[in-house]
Amino acid sequence: MNKILNECYTVGALLYSPAINTNIPYNIKNEIWGKKYSLCLCLEDSINDDAVEIGEENIVNIFSVLNKELEENTFFMPKIFIRVRNPFQISKLFHMLKNNSHILTGFVAPKFSVDNADEYIKQIENINKNSDKKIYIMPIIENGFILNIEKRAYTLYKLKQKLDNIHDLVLNIRIGGNDICHNLGLRRNKYQTIYDISSINNILGDIYTVFGREYVISSVVWDYFSGSNDQWKKGLEKELEIDILNGFIGKTAIHPNQIPIINEALKVSKTDYNDAKSILNWDMSENKLVSKSTEKERMNEIKTHSNWAKKIIILGDYYGIK
Repeated sequence: MNKILNECYTVGALLYSPAINTNIPYNIKNEIWGKKYSLCLCLEDSINDDAVEIGEENIVNIFSVLNKELEENTFFMPKIFIRVRNPFQISKLFHMLKNNSHILTGFVAPKFSVDNADEYIKQIENINKNSDKKIYIMPIIENGFILNIEKRAYTLYKLKQKLDNIHDLVLNIRIGGNDICHNLGLRRNKYQTIYDISSINNILGDIYTVFGREYVISSVVWDYFSGSNDQWKKGLEKELEIDILNGFIGKTAIHPNQIPIINEALKVSKTDYNDAKSILNWDMSENKLVSKSTEKERMNEIKTHSNWAKKIIILGDYYGIK
């Protein structure tokens, strides 16, 4: 499998934490959040405007402490991203990290739009020229522009055209569900999924239609993480099921409680995994390109199921088999 493609599918549960959180090195070193997640240090909506410099300084300290700990200890090191406020913060932070930048996986670009895309792309290209490893970008589609039905298709394809120029640097396309809902004054409860909101469902479908063939797209955040019963968990499990059905792989997590649920959802069934292997190992010398599935319940056809099979193998090998 393509190494970059594999990397794209392994972002998985992306845990957001305010960049001013000083406990992060301790939590990572002691594996408080487990051994299968990614981490985003947020300098944007999660902290006060007056705390940005504090957040930047704390990020530098986090990377410094982690680098030292890695020299002395063995522990799971997640992919680490920084969610910036603007494109220019990318170069600023990359240079602030200095010799510890090898710990960085990439930057998250909020409110990615036609107006700021060129500058984000320029900044990520510039730092990669000075980096010993690839530094990725994950743009978030969440602006109000996405609500304009008349211009939506044009705008999405324009964004894709720009991102295609740095395709190998785009790890995921992300969707800011709460920002989009905010523009419409909407919010789902723990008994509902994002797909129950018809206007948002349409937007998600359009984003996947434009980007889904060439990019891995992560689904929207789930706000609930606790409660007297497990309804928040059942709601998240249901939304994840529909996420995956619609092609969205991975999910933003706002609490550690959500991480194991996301990871479990990303496992594949034994039936799917066996069928995927059968499809990808097809004997092409045969005249017949269709057959019964491994459990003889459905049809497997190499010409129509091979892209699905490639995805299933990647997910099964990384997240496991149910």
